[in-house]
Amino acid sequence: MRNVIVKTGTTEEFFAQVRETAIQLDRGEVPKAEYTLTFEDPGDMFAVMSPARLELFRAAKSDPSSITAIAHRLNRDRSTVKKDVDILVAAGLLNIEDVPLPGHGRQKHVRAAADIIQLQAVVA
Repeated sequence: MRNVIVKTGTTEEFFAQVRETAIQLDRGEVPKAEYTLTFEDPGDMFAVMSPARLELFRAAKSDPSSITAIAHRLNRDRSTVKKDVDILVAAGLLNIEDVPLPGHGRQKHVRAAADIIQLQAVVA
């Protein structure tokens, strides 16, 4: 797993970081292994990283299981949890893994894609 930084920043800051990473690679250096998700607007960041979605992330990290099982553990509606899972998968914070079921079929399990999510918001 990896650490994820979810932060606010400008487009210029984002591309400056990309340039710095490219320079490191050109020099043969290994850049820091981190995944950064950047939002220009703090409101957008907190819309994606809502308290319910953070709770969902923690549940998937502590006990990876099906959407139905996680929804039951969190006392939430399955369809709402499914929507939140889709958003967190698109953001790279959760993974869906196909696992075999003993004796019959397969089941999709939700797993955390990170050990830690660091939230950083700067409002100027």
